[in-house]
Amino acid sequence: MRRSKFNLFQKLTFAILLVGLVSLTSRAQEALTLDRALAIAETGSPDLQISLLNLERFQKTLEAQRAALKSRFSLEVNPVNYSNQRRFDTRFSEWYTNENFESNGVFRVSQPILPTDGTISLINEFGWSSSNSTLSNSTNESQVWYNNLYLNFNQPLFTYNRLKVQLRQLELNLENAEISYAMQRLNLERNVTEFFYNVYMTQMNLNIAREELANTQKSYDIIVNKVNAGLAAMEEQYQAELNLSTAKSDVQNSEVNFENAKDQLKLYLGMDLFEDIVILADISANPVPVLLDTAIQNGLRSRMELRQREIDIENSQFDLIETKSLNEFMGELNLRVGITGDDEKLNKIFDQPTRSPSVGLTFNIPIFDWGEKKARIAAAEAAIRSNELNLSEEKKQIIIDIRQTYRNLQNQLTQIDIAEQNERNAQLTYEINLERYENGDLTGMDLNLYQTQLSQNKIAYSQALINYKIELLNLKIQSLYDFERNEAILPTELYLNQENNQ
Repeated sequence: MRRSKFNLFQKLTFAILLVGLVSLTSRAQEALTLDRALAIAETGSPDLQISLLNLERFQKTLEAQRAALKSRFSLEVNPVNYSNQRRFDTRFSEWYTNENFESNGVFRVSQPILPTDGTISLINEFGWSSSNSTLSNSTNESQVWYNNLYLNFNQPLFTYNRLKVQLRQLELNLENAEISYAMQRLNLERNVTEFFYNVYMTQMNLNIAREELANTQKSYDIIVNKVNAGLAAMEEQYQAELNLSTAKSDVQNSEVNFENAKDQLKLYLGMDLFEDIVILADISANPVPVLLDTAIQNGLRSRMELRQREIDIENSQFDLIETKSLNEFMGELNLRVGITGDDEKLNKIFDQPTRSPSVGLTFNIPIFDWGEKKARIAAAEAAIRSNELNLSEEKKQIIIDIRQTYRNLQNQLTQIDIAEQNERNAQLTYEINLERYENGDLTGMDLNLYQTQLSQNKIAYSQALINYKIELLNLKIQSLYDFERNEAILPTELYLNQENNQ
């Protein structure tokens, strides 16, 4: 029974819209449906574009970090290096003059080692050097080609793997950005729906105001004829003139509100502000079966805010690891093996090479830090407990929000029935009193009250239907379950679908 009432109201709504379309400006307009508005917003909404750019930033940052884990090749070239200096020789306690001219290049291949946070490098230095030194009227000269080739390994000891932590943090940042983007798309659907129906309601108010003006004009004509025929007092005409002026003012106010609402919608969608639009909406709200337990279970399983709180906990654990590394006992191992050759002739550089192995082991041993490390660790642990508490409270809030939305949804069904009954009664009341007015049994002021009552009930009925659709959408967003299609919404699909559309 309720569905048939909704279908009847749907037909009446489209009839009103067609009348409104004829009376609107003759300029070319874009007929905007809710689905069309959502499609425009996905490509034109500034809020969504900002969220998408933020997502791209984290994507590129993670790509850069992964690229940094691969072998890095570099070449350093020093074409000219000349110096002429007076120096002191401590071996002979004499001053000497050294003139040096050098040209060289260094080729380096560096490879980070992710499992150990170490670095292995292959380095080759090749160059030519011309040097002469003057000491006690004697001069020594040297012109040689030289080449140093060595393999170097550096490994931190007794500390955490900074490469792994940094990479994981970037992965979490990207995941968080993906979640934020998916949530932005859900919020976009809700905001577009609210803006869209706001324009629809102002458009409906305008149509109703125009109907009121037409009815008021008709009433005014009737009373003028009665006054001219001596069947009514002049005061009735004065009241009819006042009602007519008020109706004209209401139309103008409704036109202003309608244009303002359209501008707000176009701004949010990212449309051309000078493009004219007209709203085509189906506000029939057929009741949708909703299961509260399904909504809560799916919300706790799929809500993206919970994963964001888990990411916060994981990041705070990384902060704790970093805090524990302050003033820590740690070491560093450095191994180097290579050969060095030099000769006046280029092709004889490695005729008599010199092996140049080296090993170094260093330790950093903290002694006393006045309790700094202990205090910072306690602060980091408190941050972890705070994030864990936020996760627990977020779950509770999700349950509460879903329950409230469910209750509002059920209440809206009752409000629809009440609003529909009120509109039907107001329509019948107005028709009865219009006949009384035409027969001279009712004043124009009283008729205006009944007409206002009818308009208000029409608007209230439409608003009740819209409120139901918005609450149903809110439940879909709160639970990530589409009860109209009877299927769960996968948050990752919101992001993947957008990638496929680009």
